[in-house]
Amino acid sequence: MHLLRSLSDSPEFNCTLEEFLLTERPFRDVLLFYINRPSVVVGRNQKIEAEVNTEYCHRHGIEVIKRISGGGTVYHDYGNINYSFIVDKTGSAVLDRDFGTPLTAALASLGIPTTVGARKELLTTDGYKISGTAAHITRDSQLFHGTLLYRTDLTVLKQTLQGDHSLRGRSVASVSSPVINLSVFRPKNETTEEFLTLLCNFFEDYYQTEPIQPISDEVIRNTEAIIRDRNNQ
Repeated sequence: MHLLRSLSDSPEFNCTLEEFLLTERPFRDVLLFYINRPSVVVGRNQKIEAEVNTEYCHRHGIEVIKRISGGGTVYHDYGNINYSFIVDKTGSAVLDRDFGTPLTAALASLGIPTTVGARKELLTTDGYKISGTAAHITRDSQLFHGTLLYRTDLTVLKQTLQGDHSLRGRSVASVSSPVINLSVFRPKNETTEEFLTLLCNFFEDYYQTEPIQPISDEVIRNTEAIIRDRNNQ
């Protein structure tokens, strides 16, 4: 397993980076971490207007983009940690793969017991959601990614995810769940970056791999080229 960290806070860049790592596979198995600036990321089978309060987002400078995976709409900010497993495709469907075990083990090591829910979300033992997940499969590879609410502004989260549900039609609906920040279980002065460092230290030991690496200049250039090509179409 290669541990990678994107230092970009651009949701467009990081979602495109996931696509590049999934389709081009410059590494084999990857666990990628990144933190986006305030943004709303919508599942590929959803209607933006049905899930997102676009007026509120526009007024507050919150970006809205779509991702390649299914699942529901999520809010990102600097208090939210995003993780992405990118691995070979196997005979079992991606959602049957046990990505929950390393995640729950990592959180347990930091004093936060969690369980995996019916939709592969992560829940605290008293039922609060701390991580939503989604997946995408190509011919040879699979992506399983999600959020970790560490110190997210839950008031803004709630405001951004109030779309006009009458516009859904046959598009996929987001499933609303009570949420909580992981920071309530951690030392008061701990930052999101400090918590992420502890997670990375755990995964280095768990996978017996090299310390987490920043995204290389070559991968950055390739990702930016994909974005330019799309924007010029």
